Amino acid sequence: MTGLSSSEQMVLERAAEAPMLAQVERWAGVNSGSRNLPGLASIAALLADAFSVLPGKIDLIEPAPVQAVAPDGSLGDVAHGRHLQLSVRPDAPVRLLLTGHMDTVFPADHNFQHLSWLDAQTLNGPGVSDMKGGLAVMLAALRALETAPEAGAIGYDLLINSDEEVGSPSSAPLLKRLATGKLAAFTYEPALPDGTLAGARAGSGNFAIVVKGKSAHAGRNPEEGRNALLAAADLALRLKAGSGAGLSCNPARIEGGGPNNVVPDHAVLHANFRPKTADDEEVARQLIDRMIAEVARDHDVTIHLHGSFGRPPKAMDERALPLFALVRECGADLGIPVRWRDTGGVCDGNNIAACGVPVVDTMGVRGGAIHSDAEYLIVDSLPERAQLSALALLRIAQGRISRKG
Repeated sequence: MTGLSSSEQMVLERAAEAPMLAQVERWAGVNSGSRNLPGLASIAALLADAFSVLPGKIDLIEPAPVQAVAPDGSLGDVAHGRHLQLSVRPDAPVRLLLTGHMDTVFPADHNFQHLSWLDAQTLNGPGVSDMKGGLAVMLAALRALETAPEAGAIGYDLLINSDEEVGSPSSAPLLKRLATGKLAAFTYEPALPDGTLAGARAGSGNFAIVVKGKSAHAGRNPEEGRNALLAAADLALRLKAGSGAGLSCNPARIEGGGPNNVVPDHAVLHANFRPKTADDEEVARQLIDRMIAEVARDHDVTIHLHGSFGRPPKAMDERALPLFALVRECGADLGIPVRWRDTGGVCDGNNIAACGVPVVDTMGVRGGAIHSDAEYLIVDSLPERAQLSALALLRIAQGRISRKG
């Protein structure tokens, strides 16, 4: 380590000695899939207890109302877990936002429920990297920061939401409100195994497209029917064909149909779009509108669009570069190489950047195979990333970055 003051060295020691591994093992032992409300309630209580060591007020915030399209095409309410919010020194002249999520992609009935050691430094388990490990790193860094005399120079809001893995539909308004006016933000998604961070991110839009046709007997009078399933399939092909260098479309699922002797009068197409830039998002909007109009005309069906681009594209712009440079400088002083690259993945960092706030959104642990039963955490990265985060936070408190960069 080079270029470190005695105050910084003290904070780094505090960050590294936090009981992060024990926390990860305990938290990952709770199934907190995005739709597992009892599990989310359990993990929220554990996290509220753990984060209560920080100054400030902890609240469990009710989720905003969310509706989704059912297989029959109807709209219905979808329940989500509560979100944990902590506010520290709200009147401080410089304020930051730190975010993470308590949910995983593994539902309550998934067979991936247990932890196992792949070797002495590699822990396999649900959410160990994404992001129970990241939450432990966040807490360790903040606890260490609070021991420094400079901590009083900054305040921060902390949000751990319950629905990030499904696009943050019930926490997006809260995320937007908390991002307003912040100097910078850190999100604790996992870094790549070699420590590489995410730079620019594509955006994401999830849509459910309801197709209404007309039923008829498949043998006696099929010409009188209007096949909604066929129209949905045609629409999926046309949307996919619209993919290009700046936009990808993934038709993910078609629901509908019935007996073989009935022309189906109903179908729902679910599709995801990933635009790289705001201009690509506009291209996607125009593509969707145009293809829906053409398919409705060609198949003589009615089509209704539900959904939105919930994750705007995140650019590496002039606002973001000073924050990334600060993290890289901290890494250099710790002997940790810090690099970043663009990615097609999305997270709450997209939403934060859309509010005009620079964000580094992969401040969590090093790990891999996330969203699969091979997910793993590199245990040595717990103290490593806690120190990186703590030093970056301390240097922001020291005034190393400003709104002008």
